[in-house]
Amino acid sequence: MASNKGASLSRRDFFKASGLAVGGGLLGGLAPSVAKAAVPDSKWESHFSACDMCFNKCGLVARVRDGVVTKLDPNPKFLKSRGMLCARGNAGIAQLYDPDRLKHPLIRVGDRGEGKWQRIPWDEALDMAARKMQEIRKKYTPCGHLFSAGADLQTQFVTRFAEVYGSYNITSHESLCLLSGTRGFLDTFGEVPFADVLNSRYVIMAGANRFEALVTPDSMDLMTAMKDGCKLVVLDPRFTKTAALAHEWHPIRPGTDMIFMLALMHIIIGEKLFDPEWIAEKTSGIEKLTEHVRQYTPQAAADQCGIPREDIVRIARELAEAAPRSMVYPGRRTSDYENSTQIRRSFALVNALLGNWDRPGGLLAARQVGLKGVPYDPPWYDENPDDRVDAHKVPGMFEHEGSFVITRDAVLKGEPYPIKGWFVYKTNPLVNAPNRKKSIEMAKAMEFMTVVDITMSDTAWMADLVLPAPSYLERQDPCSGLQGSVACACVVKRDPVVEPLYKTRPVFDILKSIADRLELGEHFDFSMDEYRDQQLRGLPDAMDALDRDGVYYNPSKVYGIYDGRIYKTTSHKIELYNKRYEQMGQDPMPVYTPPSSVPENHFRLVIGRNAYLTHGSTCNNAMLHELVPENELWLHPSAATKQGIDTGDTVLVSSAVGQGEIKVRVTEKIREDTVYMLTGFGPLSKGLSLIQDSGASIADILEDRFDTISGNASMHETIVSVTRKVPA
Repeated sequence: MASNKGASLSRRDFFKASGLAVGGGLLGGLAPSVAKAAVPDSKWESHFSACDMCFNKCGLVARVRDGVVTKLDPNPKFLKSRGMLCARGNAGIAQLYDPDRLKHPLIRVGDRGEGKWQRIPWDEALDMAARKMQEIRKKYTPCGHLFSAGADLQTQFVTRFAEVYGSYNITSHESLCLLSGTRGFLDTFGEVPFADVLNSRYVIMAGANRFEALVTPDSMDLMTAMKDGCKLVVLDPRFTKTAALAHEWHPIRPGTDMIFMLALMHIIIGEKLFDPEWIAEKTSGIEKLTEHVRQYTPQAAADQCGIPREDIVRIARELAEAAPRSMVYPGRRTSDYENSTQIRRSFALVNALLGNWDRPGGLLAARQVGLKGVPYDPPWYDENPDDRVDAHKVPGMFEHEGSFVITRDAVLKGEPYPIKGWFVYKTNPLVNAPNRKKSIEMAKAMEFMTVVDITMSDTAWMADLVLPAPSYLERQDPCSGLQGSVACACVVKRDPVVEPLYKTRPVFDILKSIADRLELGEHFDFSMDEYRDQQLRGLPDAMDALDRDGVYYNPSKVYGIYDGRIYKTTSHKIELYNKRYEQMGQDPMPVYTPPSSVPENHFRLVIGRNAYLTHGSTCNNAMLHELVPENELWLHPSAATKQGIDTGDTVLVSSAVGQGEIKVRVTEKIREDTVYMLTGFGPLSKGLSLIQDSGASIADILEDRFDTISGNASMHETIVSVTRKVPA
């Protein structure tokens, strides 16, 4: 990880910033009832857990002394994270002892968003939540209530509750993040692959930024692979840390990735650089793909994406020469353009031509973890409408994920029926969703809005009822099955490592209590221990391993999983030509359309991640705030010179939907026609003390477009102007 000059933290500095003194284990900024002084000879305890500071769920060991977590170490037996713990993982201790944490239930007493709250007892809060849900169900049918949740081990209980309550309307954070990539690869291979970068000899990484936007084990395995001779080629309009460490960086014109991939296919097919026997046996549609890519010459691609023709030809040949131990990396966040599913389909098709599916150094199928589902039978509600509010808008929506952008428009229009209740857990759409004005309008349209969170997020700030959740170090969670590419297929669990500091309750307990009040308790008639027993049925040794090692591994085949099996596609093969798309009225193979042009003195705004921040959830973390105190706008020197802008100047960034004020970083690490800023700053909430008046909210500026197949938000379709703000 590159150094951040002037922003490094020693462990002692970190403990000071988080209110935890190293020597005596003293807690600063906390109520006296939870502050404890460590006795020098007191006993240390160690507890396994799984990190919750991002979606990776890396294994860790919490070091506890006198009921105080004093250190978080990586679990050396946790292969998915290669026995490591990143900056965010270490900062979990600062989340636990964050003075900005919500400590008790709050009810809004002023105007929505005004920030006036009253503390109420838990019984009163749960009675109110149940009463309001019942009122909304009676007035608007069960589907008049929306449920939104992020990635978390307890999210499954939000979905379970929504279904037994009777609502079809459930949206996940993933519809703002990765669903177009999921759709594109699923509709090619029949499942979503895991990249075996550890054993690859050649990786093209388009847009992904694995040395900053960490994914375990890919981020670590890629570094190991490069030490062993793997070549990394990065296509990105920004010079990221991944680009800095790559063998080649090509500052591709945003929105032209597809034609680059089609040109690779043109060369691989035209020069017969693929394995004809493998293609004949495993794929469907090679003849049609051969004809389709004739038009996409390397010169045509060069004219569009700005990468020289000779480089495109050379990269295609090198990629094919390294096959099947080569890949176009699948990526993760794919919320880019209105045709993102087809862009990701083009990635998938190059991989198919490389013959790398289910083989070392290529794309791997999911392995058997062994964890069982816990079935339930939700009631049927005759009064419900026929479908979700976001149904029939796009042909390839995942019903269990939905589309937040499309759902929000339906809520604001009141069509096809009204939604007047909203329950939100572990997601923050007022920070993460594009066009924040619409999200604010959506919140104001609700008759009752409940948010369960650990701090007063922007979404909680707009709620009627805010219920405080414990940190992951204070709660018991279900078991979770994880895939770690070639590293592992495993199961993890969480148990409290310390007693809860405040009057918090996990969302499982909250929903169980509300279900009882709504006479739906039979569907939550179990304890967490009983639930985990059901999950682990058939794995008699799993709980012993989890208690002993913090992780359970189910030995399973890594390669050749599809030997003798058919693919879960219409043709039962890898689909180069997708007949189902054709039947849906979509292009069965990716058809390139140039992105919209950027007018003079305007820029395309792109988003991206770094190693310290998880969307908007860690910006206010004491340790991580020291490293990234605010966001900046990356602007190329030539563009800055034209407008007389210098590093540190404050500018106004304006789009068709909103604007924000932000400081500038003038840098050659970005294309002249592109600007970039981090997510998570410029908060509405006054309950986040460290980032008040820090930076700008990208959610205010991004336009709310969506992928036309999956409904995934399209975050790279926004064109902005940048104007220097003259000091008063």
